[in-house]
Amino acid sequence: MALNMKLYVTYGSPYARLARIIVIEKALEERVEIIEAKTRTPGSPYYQINPFGRVPYLVDDSGMGMEDSQLICAHLDALDGSPRFHGAQHVSDLAYRRLEFAARSMCDGIAVWGREMVRPETERSPTTLAHEVARAHRMADSFEDHVMGSLMQGTPGMAHLILVVAIEMARKRGLGDLTSGRAQLTNWLRAASDLPSMRRTAPP
Repeated sequence: MALNMKLYVTYGSPYARLARIIVIEKALEERVEIIEAKTRTPGSPYYQINPFGRVPYLVDDSGMGMEDSQLICAHLDALDGSPRFHGAQHVSDLAYRRLEFAARSMCDGIAVWGREMVRPETERSPTTLAHEVARAHRMADSFEDHVMGSLMQGTPGMAHLILVVAIEMARKRGLGDLTSGRAQLTNWLRAASDLPSMRRTAPP
């Protein structure tokens, strides 16, 4: 089957990683071409494709472009008519959706910390950095309890994927190991991150 969709990514983006995970999990690698975009670069040709300049960005087989990892992941997951990560048991379950958006909030905060750290040291905000570190640890404490519940022990959905991506991003970018001193989160992460798609998309 010809590659007829294009997924623009950067390999350090946690949001693009989520889309790449769905491509692998849903066996879409023969339909979706992964293209590395140049973002945060003046005059990048990518801005002609996506004027917003962010990743991930999907151009589907009709030529329509879409941004935002939530939208893209849901679209890719549903292409075969049998969504695995956005199934009815997840989408209609408010308790699970709360966990999904909590994991996304955690991921967002860690991403803010990471963007702040790539600034020149004299331009970084100590207040922002301290706030996001403290918030990440509070949320890790919260998930230390949540991961033992039936919702996070069951069939993986987006909450599972986002939480793994967030924790691994924190470790990779230098914020710290959010599983340290949290035995339940450590054990959960070990199992959840064992998916082949997780290993194949591990951050550089």
